[in-house]
Amino acid sequence: MAWDYPNPFTISAMPQACDIDGLNHTNNAVYVQWCEKVGWAHSHALGLTLDDYRRLDRAMAIRRGEYDYLLPTLLGEPLTLGTWLFAGNGKLTMERRFQLVRDRDHATVLRGRWDLVCIELSRGQARRMPPEFCQVYLPAVVTVLTTQEAME
Repeated sequence: MAWDYPNPFTISAMPQACDIDGLNHTNNAVYVQWCEKVGWAHSHALGLTLDDYRRLDRAMAIRRGEYDYLLPTLLGEPLTLGTWLFAGNGKLTMERRFQLVRDRDHATVLRGRWDLVCIELSRGQARRMPPEFCQVYLPAVVTVLTTQEAME
């Protein structure tokens, strides 16, 4: 598949009857739910679970979500959803990006991104990432070279 960035963490998705809206394609809200699902699956695969978030009293919360709906998807259509982490400041923020690809023709049907901020769960306030977050998430961050860097 033609992924936007190298080595995505992926899951399969397939629109079910309950995902189809009045326009006879997958409802946009379903894509948002799938992004949440792949984000948690990626976090778990890296070694941080919701239980860890609770134990550490910290979480990476979505400060801003942005989705570009490029093409419709239909009932029963096999899809693959990829995600990547991108560095923020390494202390408080990170970014997560998404790409949803239609399996039959490898067309990108959605791109999305979340701006994430570390919060203290008990207070709901922004707090520095604990060492466990940095140890797990930062090595998984994608480094994207600028055009100039790639040419050097």
